[in-house]
Amino acid sequence: MVRYTSAHATHETAADTDARPAHDRSRTATTTRPTQPARRPRLSCRAAVLSAAALALSLPLAACASPSDGEGKGSGDGPSSSAAGSAYSPGPTPTVAPAAYRRALAAALGPLDSALHAVDSAHDGGPLNGALDAAAAKADTTAGALRSTATPDDALAGNSQLASALNALAQDLRSARGSGGRCAASPRVALGTARSPQSVKLAGRALTALGYDAALRLPRTERARHRRLANGAFVHDGSRGGLGRLTVKNGTGTDAVVTLTHGARAAFSVYVRSGSEATVRGVNNGSYTVYFTTGEDWSGAKSSFTRECRFEKFDDRAAFRTVRVAGGTQYTVLTFSLNKVIGGNAGTSAVPPGEFPS
Repeated sequence: MVRYTSAHATHETAADTDARPAHDRSRTATTTRPTQPARRPRLSCRAAVLSAAALALSLPLAACASPSDGEGKGSGDGPSSSAAGSAYSPGPTPTVAPAAYRRALAAALGPLDSALHAVDSAHDGGPLNGALDAAAAKADTTAGALRSTATPDDALAGNSQLASALNALAQDLRSARGSGGRCAASPRVALGTARSPQSVKLAGRALTALGYDAALRLPRTERARHRRLANGAFVHDGSRGGLGRLTVKNGTGTDAVVTLTHGARAAFSVYVRSGSEATVRGVNNGSYTVYFTTGEDWSGAKSSFTRECRFEKFDDRAAFRTVRVAGGTQYTVLTFSLNKVIGGNAGTSAVPPGEFPS
């Protein structure tokens, strides 16, 4: 801000007296100008005549300068132009210390790593299902902890990706949980086809490459198997000594096993590949219920397919009988088609897996 000086009286100082001739020093004269009302300073530079003795009061040069001349540049009466024109600029926000993030990351991933290792070593069945449930819960908890963890700028993207991948892993761990039924793929096979384990690996590698160890020991997986028996092979073969004959045509897109039961016992079970047919000879006389199951990857231990399973039975029973007639013997020959055909006369019904005969 430019400051102006206004004066109403001028007093002669001792320095002025010394500068005058000696005959004038005996007199000390003070010239006083009548007091005038204060005037508003004007921007024009003009000398002010203050007395009849032609004593002039020179205003400081700063008072004659206009605001456009630099507003007191170099003067102690006002701020400099550089200071007046500058604005406060906050410094960069301090980032999270990498060491602190590493400690938080290790604390969050440690319990999950142990839970996943338990899945890796668990036996099939109940123990494996329990380990999968525990690991899924830990994966969700860890994902939440990562999202609330203060993260360095260079790790923000990787931290977010890892949290999302862990949520997806939790869902896949629960989905892989075996039902314990006959038609159930191994949980390790289900995990082998899931995408989340690979996503967890990629996110962990990205953080590790930046210096933040995010490695996890994911459970071992198994590839889907495609086990098949030879067409016409017997899965179960009881005593056959009759003359009856059964032909099965499998027009479905998957392999099938057909089982005939006599009462509560299975008489025989035959494997029929997709697009093929098989014939069983020597069927004994009697009335049979005809069951069939279709699917992929036949497991001998479970006596069932492990994928895409269906369990059904024909509504009508199959009756085989042998009679002697003039000139020979008459016996039954039946043909069953597993695919739906136009004009077919055999209905089918779904069967619970547990009720399907072994």
